[in-house]
Amino acid sequence: MITYILAGIIISLLFYVIVIYNQLITIKQRVQNAWSQVDVQLKLRYDLVTNLVATVKAYAVHEQETFTKVTMMRQQAMGAKSVPEQVQAEQKLTGAIQGLLAVAENYPDLKADENFRQLQQQLKEIEDKIAFARMFFNDTVLKFNLKVQMFPSNLVAGLFKFMSIQYFNLDDQGEAREASEVKF
Repeated sequence: MITYILAGIIISLLFYVIVIYNQLITIKQRVQNAWSQVDVQLKLRYDLVTNLVATVKAYAVHEQETFTKVTMMRQQAMGAKSVPEQVQAEQKLTGAIQGLLAVAENYPDLKADENFRQLQQQLKEIEDKIAFARMFFNDTVLKFNLKVQMFPSNLVAGLFKFMSIQYFNLDDQGEAREASEVKF
């Protein structure tokens, strides 16, 4: 009789470990999917930055330092290998884009250019999509991190070496609002 009770307890524990492990794998895959959505929007942004620089460059030939900075920050952001590197690179790129748009303020013909206005609108839309994708990523990371850190699932997470994942946050939340609010 005791053998059956012990076998039942062991089978129950094994079943519990399998269920928790599968939940962790499912949530981790959702985190990876959410990150890929952020990555898609960031790549769209990088392509738009190239077009934006080319458009502004046609009007503002004396602003080479600004163009070089934006291009360099874009390359750094595209080459980021981890979430912390990506966050830092995106902050720098956002600042460089804001500098580029500030340069455009000095050129009334540029502000009236239809292509520039379309690029400006596309930039706002992409920034909004990035914010949404980042929010979705962070919500998914929250679910995963809770599962990894809360008892008793943290025991299974520790056994299989699941680690918490870093959020994709800007240091200054005001930067995120400024980045999507382009005014001329």
